[in-house]
Amino acid sequence: MKSLFTVFKSVVLSLVLVASALAADKVNINTADAATLESVLVGIGQSKAEAIVEYRKTHGPFKSAEELAMVKGIGLKTVEKNRERIELHAAAATPARPTQARQQPPVTRR
Repeated sequence: MKSLFTVFKSVVLSLVLVASALAADKVNINTADAATLESVLVGIGQSKAEAIVEYRKTHGPFKSAEELAMVKGIGLKTVEKNRERIELHAAAATPARPTQARQQPPVTRR
């Protein structure tokens, strides 16, 4: 039978692994929806997450993590708490519709 210490050590190790996995969550603030921002970022609730999405729609993609502090209700302390969780890949551009190639008149030979 395992000793109580061995069981305790296993439980603690499991909790540490789960906590580090949760801390490793990252979110792209240029593409994430409000629900994802709320679930990943510390100190960001529903209203602030929605404000981030609205700011992004109005001003375009964020160029730095610090720019997140331009959103009403979010300060630099919140940005610092979340620095390891924030990704900044630019939002993917909407693909342009391919233009139809002009049809050339058929070549006639005489």
